[in-house]
Amino acid sequence: MIRLEISLFLKNVPGELGKLSELLGNAEINIDAITIQDASAYVQNLFQARGKSLKRLASSANYSSVRKDSAEFALTRLIVNKPDEAVMLLKENNYIFDTKEVVAIDITNKPGEFAKLTKQLGKEQININYVYGSVSDSDGKCLFIFCPEDVKYAATVFGDD
Repeated sequence: MIRLEISLFLKNVPGELGKLSELLGNAEINIDAITIQDASAYVQNLFQARGKSLKRLASSANYSSVRKDSAEFALTRLIVNKPDEAVMLLKENNYIFDTKEVVAIDITNKPGEFAKLTKQLGKEQININYVYGSVSDSDGKCLFIFCPEDVKYAATVFGDD
């Protein structure tokens, strides 16, 4: 299924993730998937590409601030149950973020299932830029988020027309 991923920057200090989580939780927005990584290299690429291909969703002043302190920020990617509401909430609270479509797939948590997915994408010549996932328990389902180069085509490979 195609989902909207929100990529945002958080200060890499204690309590920031808690503030974001509380903000979303108070608005009844559930985090379905999350990954966090150091943002310094990503921020530099963002600023180089910003004028070329990225849609800017924050003010120039916010971007300038991030550029100066990029080593002190973390790139956080979220999948939430109410993406439109989350985007509005993040704008209202001056978060620096971008959105993009990704493919979210529920799979059975057993050996070889992830291999089947990734091999099928490779067979269809679909490159995966990044992936992250979660596991509930050994008998449950897993949610994996794929960011392929061609989101719409990748979704059709898994029957999400």
